[in-house]
Amino acid sequence: MEAKKLLMGSAALVVGALALSACSAGGSGGDTGGKVSMTLWQNSTTGPGQQFWKDAIAAFEKKNPNVTIKMQSVQNEDMDGKLQTALNAGDPPDIFLQRGGGKMTAMVNAGQLKDLTGKITGEAKQNISEGSFKAETYQDKVWAMPLSVLPGGIFYSKDLYSKAGVTATPTTVDELEAANAKLKASGVAPLALGAKDAWPAAHWFYWFSIRECAPSTMEKTGDSKDFSDPCWLKAAEDLNDFAKTKPFNDGFLTTSAQQGAGSSAGLVANHKAGGELMGAWDPGVIASLTPDQKPLPDLAWYPFPEVSGGKGEPGSMMGGVDGYSCSAKAPKECVDFLNFIGSNDQQVAYYKAFASPPVNTEAQKSVTEDYLKQILEAYNKAPYVSQWLDTVLGQNVGNALNVAVVDMLAGKSTPKQLIASANQAGAKG
Repeated sequence: MEAKKLLMGSAALVVGALALSACSAGGSGGDTGGKVSMTLWQNSTTGPGQQFWKDAIAAFEKKNPNVTIKMQSVQNEDMDGKLQTALNAGDPPDIFLQRGGGKMTAMVNAGQLKDLTGKITGEAKQNISEGSFKAETYQDKVWAMPLSVLPGGIFYSKDLYSKAGVTATPTTVDELEAANAKLKASGVAPLALGAKDAWPAAHWFYWFSIRECAPSTMEKTGDSKDFSDPCWLKAAEDLNDFAKTKPFNDGFLTTSAQQGAGSSAGLVANHKAGGELMGAWDPGVIASLTPDQKPLPDLAWYPFPEVSGGKGEPGSMMGGVDGYSCSAKAPKECVDFLNFIGSNDQQVAYYKAFASPPVNTEAQKSVTEDYLKQILEAYNKAPYVSQWLDTVLGQNVGNALNVAVVDMLAGKSTPKQLIASANQAGAKG
């Protein structure tokens, strides 16, 4: 299969076309008299995702009776901040979520991660492609175990689209706006948005950016943190114009992304909204918020629509490559656990729990859902794949950009002010 570029931090990485990964995180342990204790931080606070980690820990401890792993569930929106605080305090978890990009680069440069180069063994080594590990590589060393690649797009309700008279999924922004008008007329919010958490709102800017900006520009900005190319302003203007059509749920500025029935994912899960723009972890979150806590039967997916006149390569994708890292001082058993969760059976269990395609190629054979097949098909065709922009840019610049997008959507600033805020944060580093 054709490889494609994945923009990550200061490097453009080549990623195998079927490499796919997911989200969660880890804690700091010790070794006493042959007994080893470790802490794992992960970001699934309810449902099958949290149960996966409980089961994985129990299975690993049964095979390794000298090891005890204490799991801490951290809400996804709190993860980066809490993890950075723990790392900076010198008391990090042993095993934790690794989002990659500029965030991972900063951890490596601060000496906070264990080098996994040459330590990947067993089925994880056999069945996770070399391309998948490229996204977890910096300075030719591997720093995390990839679990799934999570491309973004619009997850939607086939039933609500059909009821509204939307007979074909939108391929352009103009078509999306027309579909939104029909959905609104049918009595549902066209698109759910959890802007309270900032990053879901910023995803809209990221996607307009990958449509407006050439891959080379995306890469240069990842290095320079300079948003002076006109395509960035055009993307901000695109989003501002789109927002004026009022496509989002009422109260989207105070709506959370993934917590409870009133969240953006909950609105989709309960047929209160036609769909939402999100990464490929969304089906699992939506499933945990349906009335019976089972997958939404009519859930489907389509790629972010194209814009006219943009310099981005048509069909380009954006998404996260999430994995797990060990802290620099974690015991060697931490690496054993990473190899364990990369194994065939554990990757199948991961896929079933999170409803996202596993990175292990043997486990990928278990994928049955149409929407995941749709994601894989689009991903395999994509000429270019970028990491999420806030990951590419690193925590400080990424967070500032996310807040600037929300300010614009709230009417507190303009597209030009959004770009000015991004440039100001980039100048500070």
